[in-house]
Amino acid sequence: QVQLVESGGGLVQAGGSLRLSCAASGSIFAINAMGWYRQAPGKQRELVARITRDGSTNYADSVKGRFTISRDNAKNTVYLQMNSLKPEDTAVYYCAADSAYGFVDEYDYWGQGTQVTVSS
Repeated sequence: QVQLVESGGGLVQAGGSLRLSCAASGSIFAINAMGWYRQAPGKQRELVARITRDGSTNYADSVKGRFTISRDNAKNTVYLQMNSLKPEDTAVYYCAADSAYGFVDEYDYWGQGTQVTVSS
């Protein structure tokens, strides 16, 4: 089993920045693909960004140029640097991990989520 714990969420003004972290523990040898998703009230969960074990990245169009996903395999941690935040970025952000290589659409492991609120 893999446990994922997110941190770094909070309240920020529009135009501000936040950095989310997701630390993995447990059967970390099973982790290859990782990603960040978000879910706003009344909306479906959506992909924000994902990263492969070797560092290839993929972003939703809505966050390209503003968000950066990265990972530190030695620390079993994935990050999401969020700049130029907008009120529409307000959501619960979830970390996800999977044993598959490359980019995946379905993940086996999920964190509990961290709230990001952007005020206008």
